[in-house]
Amino acid sequence: QQQQEDEEMLVPHQELSTADAAQPMEVVAQTEPTNTAESQAPEDPQTSRFTWTIENFTRVSGKKHYSDVFVVGGFKWRVLIFPKGNNVDHLSMYLDVADSGNLPYGWSRYAQFSLAIVNQIHQKYTARKDTQHQFNARESDWGFTSFMPLSELYDPSRGYLVNDTVVVEAEVAVRKMIDYWTYDSKKETGYVGLKNQGATCYMNSLLQTLYHIPYFRKAVYHMPTTENDMPSGSIPLALQSLFYKLQYSDNSVATKELTKSFGWDTYDSFMQHDVQELNRVLCEKLEDKMKGTVVEGTIEQLFEGHHINYIECINVDYKSNRKESFYDLQLDVKGCRDVYASFDKYVEVERLEGDNKYQAEQHGLQDARKGVLFLDFPPVLQLQLKRFEYDYMRDTMVKINDRYEFPLQLDLDKDDGKYLTPDADRSIRNLYTLHSVLVHSGGVHGGHYYAFIRPTLSDQWYKFDDERVTKEDTKKALEEQYGGEEELPQVNPGFNNTPFKFTKYSNAYMLVYIRESDKEKIMCNVDEKDIAEHLRIRLKKEQEEKEHKKKEKAEAHLYTIIKVARDEDLKEQIGKNIYFDLVDHEKVRNFRIQKQLPFNSFK
Repeated sequence: QQQQEDEEMLVPHQELSTADAAQPMEVVAQTEPTNTAESQAPEDPQTSRFTWTIENFTRVSGKKHYSDVFVVGGFKWRVLIFPKGNNVDHLSMYLDVADSGNLPYGWSRYAQFSLAIVNQIHQKYTARKDTQHQFNARESDWGFTSFMPLSELYDPSRGYLVNDTVVVEAEVAVRKMIDYWTYDSKKETGYVGLKNQGATCYMNSLLQTLYHIPYFRKAVYHMPTTENDMPSGSIPLALQSLFYKLQYSDNSVATKELTKSFGWDTYDSFMQHDVQELNRVLCEKLEDKMKGTVVEGTIEQLFEGHHINYIECINVDYKSNRKESFYDLQLDVKGCRDVYASFDKYVEVERLEGDNKYQAEQHGLQDARKGVLFLDFPPVLQLQLKRFEYDYMRDTMVKINDRYEFPLQLDLDKDDGKYLTPDADRSIRNLYTLHSVLVHSGGVHGGHYYAFIRPTLSDQWYKFDDERVTKEDTKKALEEQYGGEEELPQVNPGFNNTPFKFTKYSNAYMLVYIRESDKEKIMCNVDEKDIAEHLRIRLKKEQEEKEHKKKEKAEAHLYTIIKVARDEDLKEQIGKNIYFDLVDHEKVRNFRIQKQLPFNSFK
């Protein structure tokens, strides 16, 4: 997120040089107002306000100055200020964990808080800033290096320093933070995530989306593979193995074998592609491997639709049609308010006239109409939203963060089927329901990808963010991914009436819809009997080996290695001046024994 104002920085104070002070830090967030007792749900934060009156302010000596300790949420806190600034010409102010020196190794606690310098003349001009932070041993204080200009603070007419007294307020809400490391996706949601290989989160969100189309997963399981195949050399086997682990494993799953099977095993290979290309590569390769098998044609059945490119002359009777198939549709975002507007633009009629007349066979140059109409839509409709485009003025790729809406239910038969050709089959009802929303957060040259998916098309959405899967509400998956601008609630109403707007950098770039009439077929059951026996045996064995290794690792500290040199080991060496040592330690017999074993028993 952009800085709220140029001078606002959120940082831990430690050893801050002026160079550090210029680094914008992320996290600019609003805290919620203090809860009243009756509205406070049991898991709501414990919130408390602390007021610190500093008398003889201009005579405070020392670079930093701490408040008394106060307790919120069972934790000890204090406020830390630098009255003359932490190497900047602003007052610096932080919230500090008062007892950080005595806390156990690995401690952390999470708080939302606001710090304020009270305006003693006009309460409404009180300077207040909010943020949130997960405090830990490395960052045991957090706050604002540039809280407010010293010139304002020390100017008695401004109302912050009255009778040489400054009043500081801290409002702290301690939250129970879901600990990232102990969070168990399988236990909380029933689903597991995919490990991030470095540049692969766009792949992870696509794979999760495809995995959660059960008909597709079933077809992948039914592709013929043999026990002699190696996953790193066979896309079908690598994908079967990945899907099996997603279905039956308790922890997040690695994607290395799959990327190797594409020949994409370096970071660079990911940077050269985008999610649409990956989708096509994967589908083409699977389609190819499915030929001549029981699942031949699955990819086409699920994802393939057709449109007609037509040109018709206005003044003579001449028409040219070309039928084309598609697996996904690229829709314009720029200048379109929603998916329907993009479809309107897709089928827009272009006039070929003037210098741009159409060369019609036998009829010469003619005025004509050119356009596209759909012959049929596929059961699974994949829409790529053109969020990235080339800007000729700036000679670079830019990301379009404009607001763009997409419905939970998409009706492509609207307005008497205006998107369809006259000879399209009108008995098929093209009503679609949203299955997944793939999101990109960040700019053109980087960022993060994740997906919101409804695995069973129920009301419950899940967010698949690499290793982590969480339950989310519909608003999170839909409206919050429309993009556009968002206004932050005002901190000091009346003081400065221009609300702070920031562009939302996370927004949808791909949507997957499933046709209502095909829903039953596509959202089918997939269980053990769909998985080839050799695959089940191989994967169970892999799983057991993994468990065994894990157990060994966990118990390693209970064991030690003892090396025993016998007479013959000594004889090997003596008088041969080969080795510096009396025995060759590599060759003597090793015993892995429990450390608790008495020496007698070992002997």
